[in-house]
Amino acid sequence: MSKVKAGGSSKNIHNNAGRRLGVKRFGGQKVNAGEVLVRQTGATKVAGPGTYISKNFTIHAAIDGVVEFAKVRKTKFTGKTAPRTQVVVK
Repeated sequence: MSKVKAGGSSKNIHNNAGRRLGVKRFGGQKVNAGEVLVRQTGATKVAGPGTYISKNFTIHAAIDGVVEFAKVRKTKFTGKTAPRTQVVVK
């Protein structure tokens, strides 16, 4: 005989809010220093000149200017290169 009741399954428990990730300011838009440009999980986009990356990989504008996106090759620790999008404020 079992010493505990059947556990059963719980449904409808995955009800958490979205994380609102993504690009917040697009290419050609004017931005002020400190504005959030991209919210992301991991460094899928890299910070270029005029930007900085915070602890949770959010890219902010370091200066006032216009946002631009460029394709770059980022070298990994192993020596392989991977394509990344670089966020630049000019």
